[in-house]
Amino acid sequence: MFNLSLPVLEKVLRPVVVYVFLVVGLRLAGKRELAQLNAFDLIVLLTISNTVQNAIIGDDNSVTGGIIGASALLALNALVVRFLYHHRWLDHLVEGGPTVLIENGTVCDDELKRELLTHSELESAAHKQGFSTLAEVDRAVLEPGGTVSFVAKKAMTDEARHSELVARLDELTRQVAALRAPAS
Repeated sequence: MFNLSLPVLEKVLRPVVVYVFLVVGLRLAGKRELAQLNAFDLIVLLTISNTVQNAIIGDDNSVTGGIIGASALLALNALVVRFLYHHRWLDHLVEGGPTVLIENGTVCDDELKRELLTHSELESAAHKQGFSTLAEVDRAVLEPGGTVSFVAKKAMTDEARHSELVARLDELTRQVAALRAPAS
């Protein structure tokens, strides 16, 4: 149970190699894989974890080996996060930048296509954040971490509505006055 069948250095290096591979692989796969917007993406992430399990632990099924592997993953992740925090340009390179999916109420079809997202997946993400339809959305951004941020269209305030009504009444009054004036 506690006897290691592999050297400790190998138990540490295996998770490091798998970690680097997964970071690069998920970056190349795009933000969609991180967003887990549909069942297929979730299945891929779950099967990846099962697939790389043996690569991390090797032939060693001991508790000690598992603890060493998990500790190596956690330590590596802490170091990478700390390093990226202090090197923003590298963080942007690894994580990528945000992608605007809806701008001024208009869906950016080219960006959806580039991120391999469908209208129904975008609409589903909007529903999860309380929007009935995409028509209620002014702006949507796919963040580097895979989440989609939505900004609602601004509802007309009472003051703006009042000003618009007064302007329309003034225009109608002017038109009525022009109709009543004798033609010369």
